[in-house]
Amino acid sequence: MKDLLGLMGKAKEMQAKLQAMQEEVAQIEATGQSGGGLVTVTLSGKSEMKSLKIDPSLLKEGEGEILEDLIVAAHNDAKAKVEATMQEKTKALTAGLPIPPGMKLPF
Repeated sequence: MKDLLGLMGKAKEMQAKLQAMQEEVAQIEATGQSGGGLVTVTLSGKSEMKSLKIDPSLLKEGEGEILEDLIVAAHNDAKAKVEATMQEKTKALTAGLPIPPGMKLPF
């Protein structure tokens, strides 16, 4: 019974830490680039696009498809950076806990 109470206490502690981490992650911003910096996208920790910057040299007639590809690439770059930061924070938070490999926490 003592082990069960200890486990429940650890679960509540973990829940509080997860809540704090979710709030911290929401404040993270990551910037991704493509085209050598011609397109820049900034995302929040929740992968919401905060800003999009396009170099004026790309705003030429007939360059639409290239621009679309660069925007997608910059977005994906920023999203990868957000996900990497979240993985680092989750790994630090769950260090020492018996969580099976590959299990994702609810974010």
